[in-house]
Amino acid sequence: MINYDLFLSDFDGTLVRSDGTVSERARRAIEDYRARGGIFAVCTGRMLTSILPRVRELGIEEGLVAAYQGALIADVKTGKLLKNEGFSPSGGVRALKILEKECPHVHMYTQDALFSNKKDELLDIYEKICGVKAEIVSEMPLSEKAEREGLRIVKALAMCSPSEHADILRRVSEAAGDAFYVTGSSDWLVEIMPHGQNKESAARFLSEYYSVPMQRVAAIGDQLNDLPMIAAVGGKFAVANAAEALKKIACTVPSNEEDGVAFALEHYVMRKSYE
Repeated sequence: MINYDLFLSDFDGTLVRSDGTVSERARRAIEDYRARGGIFAVCTGRMLTSILPRVRELGIEEGLVAAYQGALIADVKTGKLLKNEGFSPSGGVRALKILEKECPHVHMYTQDALFSNKKDELLDIYEKICGVKAEIVSEMPLSEKAEREGLRIVKALAMCSPSEHADILRRVSEAAGDAFYVTGSSDWLVEIMPHGQNKESAARFLSEYYSVPMQRVAAIGDQLNDLPMIAAVGGKFAVANAAEALKKIACTVPSNEEDGVAFALEHYVMRKSYE
């Protein structure tokens, strides 16, 4: 007996620990949940090429994974896209120009590629965490490259120091207005997505795909980009290291370092007792 048929988990800061690993306890809890008939899916802001290998490492060889805040949803086994959304050509250029005005370090993402206008320590950390390599574009602004080459942009992102994050997020949100979805996936990342492409839309897509009512869906996360997803589902969980906005609407479980995902699955989703 399980209380939620579909469990959606953020990855960084939620399922994965600061050393980049997923604990054996979390792996066992996911395996137990799936053995009981539950459907487990990762929903992340990462690129699809970054998250697919990590999901497969969990022993999940079937099912779906949501990347780019849910703009891309793919089959874990084959990588085939079931959902593939992105900016319009003009929208992607405008999103990049907003970030270029507000922050010196900007990324743009196509379906499979990452471009950065800077090669610095922040990028080195990002590449190591995500297991991807950026193409450095220094001869022109990223917005100009996107426009010249007609690139289909899926996401635009700015990297900044935690002390600047709140102010940059506010200014970017004001500049974007209602045309885009602006969020933060950590205290050093500000992201712009096409309007309507957020983790709530991913949750609703997965709910419909698996024929699981939203009240029978649970979700867990740690950052502002997880808020739409958690607000929309029946089971709401936030790890102890989560932003306060999440903890205000969700059941708080131990941190990502203390197996919060496993705790939520064991105690609330499966009601499994443990010593």
